[in-house]
Order: sequence, then structure tokens, then C-alpha cells
Amino acid sequence: MDISLIKAIGFDLFNTLIVAGPNTLQEAIKRLMDALLDIGIKFNKSEFQRLYREAVVEFVGRARETGIETHNKFWIAKALSELGHQFNPDDPEISTAMEAYFSAFFEYCHVIPGTLTTLDILSRSFPLGLLTNFTDPPVAKRLLKEFHLEAFFETVVISGELGYRKPHPMAFKKLLDSLGVESYELIYVGDDPGPDIDGALNAGIRPVWFTYTQAHGVRNIPMAFPTDLERPSRPVTRVTDWREFLSLFPGLSHTLKTLKTSQE
Repeated sequence: MDISLIKAIGFDLFNTLIVAGPNTLQEAIKRLMDALLDIGIKFNKSEFQRLYREAVVEFVGRARETGIETHNKFWIAKALSELGHQFNPDDPEISTAMEAYFSAFFEYCHVIPGTLTTLDILSRSFPLGLLTNFTDPPVAKRLLKEFHLEAFFETVVISGELGYRKPHPMAFKKLLDSLGVESYELIYVGDDPGPDIDGALNAGIRPVWFTYTQAHGVRNIPMAFPTDLERPSRPVTRVTDWREFLSLFPGLSHTLKTLKTSQE
């Protein structure tokens, strides 16, 4: 990969900078249901989970087809309506349930080893941007703050805030415009062959396929809806950890020893 033209670097969030533990969504849904029950909404938990999963498949599937982002509040309201409880997606009961749901993410997610050191190193030479498919913008921003990632990024593009999700070209255009660079001047680092890698390629951006989760046996959490693709549609640069990524930048070779220590 020719690095000489690169003026900025963009990153995906989940499975690129942070990963969710295997029980994250199981715990999140449990907390969601407990919150609804505590409010006084009566339902069978098994039935709610089935209907909630169906709603997720419906709404997320549609979002993947159109590129227009969805939101958890619609999934919850749809599941409840099927059980005979009519709520507006913006009702406070739904907000309470979502808050309980996302509380699990702050306890069950963790930063991939070497991430903070890598971002610190790169931010001294390049402006960095984040582009993530995440339905709830306040939660995404809190995750960045809680995991000490926030300060490294000059711009943060969240699909739930923009209204479009990767691989829609509007998502990548927003990242480019916010960083003030042309497509050929940006590297985008992500794990998902579809939205991240093919999406970047189609936008004229140079992608780097970050396969840390594959190399380290980290399974995608259920219902996270990764792409159906096993690999990008075209050959691209692939790295399995941040040490390999930094090795792409000859001028940063002196930093690899520091990174090795942070990843151990």
C-alpha cells in the first residue's frame, strides 16, 4: 500500500477498537426485559424475546437494504405491540428500557489490546476520524468517553445521528467531508468485509481489513448482524493486530517496540 498520499485515517468501532464479550447481548436483553417488568408491563419473557428478535431482523434487515439507519426503540415498541401493549417508540417507558439495555455494554465490552497506544501514536501524525454503525448516538459517544477513545478523534460520525449506515456512500462522504480530505487521501480501518471494506472501496477509499477478532477467536455477538461476506470482494491490505497496522507506515517503525509492550 502506498502511504505517501495518506492524510487522514478513519476507524470503525466494534471489533476494530472495542469488542463485546460473548454474553453482552444476553445480559442486555435481560436488563431490558427486567426494566419493562419493573415498570409494570406484563409479558412472558420467552415470547418477548422471540418477538424482539423478529423485530430486529425486520428493521435491521430493512436498514441494511436501504442504508437508512434504524433504532432500538422501534424494535422494542414493535415487540410490545405484538404482545398487546401499545407504546410510541418515543415514550418514556421505551427510553427506560433502552437505558437498561445499553447499560450492559459499559460492563461487558473492552478495548482491543494496543488500541489506545496505536491511536496516540497515529494522532501525532494524522487527523483521525471514527465512522460507526450504531443506532443510539448518546450511547456511542458515552462508550468513546468511558473507554478513553474520545480524545483521539477529530470527528465522530455515528449512523444513528447521520441517518445513514455503512456501506451507504453518505456515511463515508460525511467522514471525508468532516476530515477535509479526498477519498484517495484516507485509509479506513474496519473488520466487516461488507459495510467497512467494500463500502470504503466503493467510496474510493483505501481500506485496511482488521481481522483481530478472527485471528484471536473472538466470536461475533448474536444478532449483531455482521455481513454475510466472508471476505471483501476485492483483494485489500489485511492486518491482524495494531503492530501489523503500524508496520504499514515506515516513518512509525520506531514505535513498534512501544506497541509490543502495550499489547502483551
